[in-house]
Amino acid sequence: MADATEESSASRVLVSLCTYNERGNVVSLIPEILRLLPDANIVVIDDNSPDGTGQAVEELRASDPRVHLVSRPGKLGLGTATIAAFRFAIAGGYDFLLNLDADFSHPPRHIPELLRAAADADVVIGSRYVPGGATPGWSWRRRFMSWCINTYSRLMLGLRLRDLSGAFRCYRVSRLRQLDLDRIRARGYAVQEEILYRCKRIGCTFVETPITFEERRYGTTKINAREAAAALWTLARLPWERG
Repeated sequence: MADATEESSASRVLVSLCTYNERGNVVSLIPEILRLLPDANIVVIDDNSPDGTGQAVEELRASDPRVHLVSRPGKLGLGTATIAAFRFAIAGGYDFLLNLDADFSHPPRHIPELLRAAADADVVIGSRYVPGGATPGWSWRRRFMSWCINTYSRLMLGLRLRDLSGAFRCYRVSRLRQLDLDRIRARGYAVQEEILYRCKRIGCTFVETPITFEERRYGTTKINAREAAAALWTLARLPWERG
């Protein structure tokens, strides 16, 4: 199997970052990703961050044509930002789309492992819950909540995967092109589970590769109780949709 450098050289790889108030992170994260994947491109989907995330990306873009920015008019949600990244990858004719959180909770050092695994699967999940994966520093309450969300999703959606809620993934773009992106319901964090459900329905193959989930470097988490409740409701409705 080719190593990650050969894989990224032979294929067109796009890395996507969905951002809202992540200026302190992206100015370091983007150069780190490009150091690991010098032949890749990066697209940042920014929801008009008040902290100037978009402006910071513009400054990077001015000196590096590998960096792209999609500026949106307001905070439209992680779900729609993720779909915007899918559309960008499809329109650009990329072979693989690798998505990760923009706050360093998904350490870039794991990127080569995901790309290696992408040679044998349509969707690669950077998993906290397979052997070798870890969530250091999590409280028992946070672990329990994550277990509940993933167990609920497996039961509701019939997915035999360990980590359904994480965003650290690599997608084969030819498979994304087969999805009806207009049918995706989730506007928030439930998009992660819904994408896997819809990928399963078109016959995608999956593999999980272990990652260590780390705490964000700057800023605060965007998850709240309202987002969690909306996610549970969205996932409950999916198995009953027609078509």
